[in-house]
Amino acid sequence: MNQSVNDSGAPIGIMLADSNPLVLSALSEIIDRDPRFSLVATSATAEGFLGTVMRVPVQIGVIDWNLPALGGAKLIEVLRDQANAPRVVVYAEDTGDLPRLAMTAGAAAFAPRSSAAETLLETCMDVAAGKMVFPFLDVRELQSDPIHQLSRKERVMLEALSKGLTNRELAKELSISINTVKFHLSNLFEKLSVKNRAQAIAFYYSSRLALERDQGDGIPR
Repeated sequence: MNQSVNDSGAPIGIMLADSNPLVLSALSEIIDRDPRFSLVATSATAEGFLGTVMRVPVQIGVIDWNLPALGGAKLIEVLRDQANAPRVVVYAEDTGDLPRLAMTAGAAAFAPRSSAAETLLETCMDVAAGKMVFPFLDVRELQSDPIHQLSRKERVMLEALSKGLTNRELAKELSISINTVKFHLSNLFEKLSVKNRAQAIAFYYSSRLALERDQGDGIPR
């Protein structure tokens, strides 16, 4: 979603999620003091965050990357498939490749904990205006990553496809109709810029090799 999520001029609804109660308390106080924002809720877990934003309108979610028990990456992935989900700002220690991982997962911004509180607030304002904020990263390059464009269902489809399953077997494996399989495959091929199953499978394994290389280099995942 590229357009502004706060065109009405009303305070921006924010939900915080962090397993550290001290961080939650400090951030809550900061948000409460700023008239640009309205603190909707807080949570110590990813599941608590997800349960709330599915019931209550929230524009911006500020989350820790290591939220119990789903974790930040999985939480963002689930949100990507939800209508009217909040845009997510990952607020965490800037270690290793974390900003890029947050971007690839589908977050709208990354704000390092080492920065001033005002930096986080300005990041939330930018995200509410439809911007993406990732210090030291080339956002355009990351957005061009085909994997970043896949929905959760399409990622599941690609992984199942890599096993060499036929359309009938895919339908049985994923509990969907053959026509739905064909629909998802068509979208998948288009997003990956491939023409057939063999090319899609080759793409999948080349991506896995790149991931394993990164893990071998000690980059956190």
